[in-house]
Amino acid sequence: MLFKSFSYTKVKESVLKSATNCQDFKTTIFHMFIVQLIQQFFIKITKIFYLGYLDINAYACVTGKPISQGGIHGRVSATGRGVFLAVEQFINEASYMSAIGLTPGFGRKTFIVQGFGNVGLHTTRYLHRAGALCIGVQEWDGAIYNADGIHPKELEDYKLVHGTIVGFPGAEAYTKEDSLIYEQCDILVPAASERQIHSQNCHKIKAKIIAEGANGPTTPAADKHFLENNVLVIPDLYCNAGGVTVSYFEWLKNLNHVSYGRLTFKYERESNYHLLESVQHSLERRFGKSGGGIPIVPSEAFQEKIAGASEKDIVHSGLAFTMEGSARAIMRTAMKYNLGLDLRTAAYINAIEKIYNFYRAAGFTFT
Repeated sequence: MLFKSFSYTKVKESVLKSATNCQDFKTTIFHMFIVQLIQQFFIKITKIFYLGYLDINAYACVTGKPISQGGIHGRVSATGRGVFLAVEQFINEASYMSAIGLTPGFGRKTFIVQGFGNVGLHTTRYLHRAGALCIGVQEWDGAIYNADGIHPKELEDYKLVHGTIVGFPGAEAYTKEDSLIYEQCDILVPAASERQIHSQNCHKIKAKIIAEGANGPTTPAADKHFLENNVLVIPDLYCNAGGVTVSYFEWLKNLNHVSYGRLTFKYERESNYHLLESVQHSLERRFGKSGGGIPIVPSEAFQEKIAGASEKDIVHSGLAFTMEGSARAIMRTAMKYNLGLDLRTAAYINAIEKIYNFYRAAGFTFT
């Protein structure tokens, strides 16, 4: 074994000895922290090299892997794409838009993103492609604003080079004392960390739609305030579920040990060419070939898909289907229990009902 020569006990004893000899309390705490890290490291190594190599499905227990290590195309952008799909479901629903005073569709809608990491970046990219206008981005080290719009690709390229959004030439630095998230916009995407919107600042939020890209960015007190003031909060347990959904697809791929679409690419390509050939022969029988054959040339869009769906196509389609189905279920539940804009409660009810129905069908009883 690669790590057989390493002794966790010896390493631990060595670090603890160093910690004992330290006079500085902070240094001692640091050494203890290192012990914890070493312990976690050896546990993982033990599982992988002593147990995992015996299991053909071992790779499936970890998702978000590189493609070369059994990952799946579309996983990197999945959470941000899921946020976009969640917003899309509700922004195109006239009844919900009427309740918050907006018109359906992305056209002429403005949005602000808090956090320009993986989730914020891809959410911005997809909202921009749909026709919405990004007017502000807030990061831990600064914020930028441009009422005429910020191009996500240009901002992404700038951040890759400079490591920050500060100084981006396509927008101005936001210098007001208050946070950028308090600016007027239609959609606010908190995609940074938890408890960003709470009882002390929720009244400053002017957005009519809050799409929770982060986990728990809105506290219960703030959630209550938004319900009382007709602000649509798309809850995190649904809104940012795109990542774990595609992780599930990756898990299935690993268990099947074959990429999505690989078994059907050739068959679908040949079937589509036979279809074009059949159309050509039908037209030639009807109109004759006196002037020569009637060529049937696939359009550019059809040519791109003539070989069938790629793995990324399948992942995107599966994610869209999942987000749409979940949104419809949340809407039905909200209507059934007269919850109005309280999508969070509706989503929780859906989850609890699924658990209850499973146990009831399995024969368990609840008293």
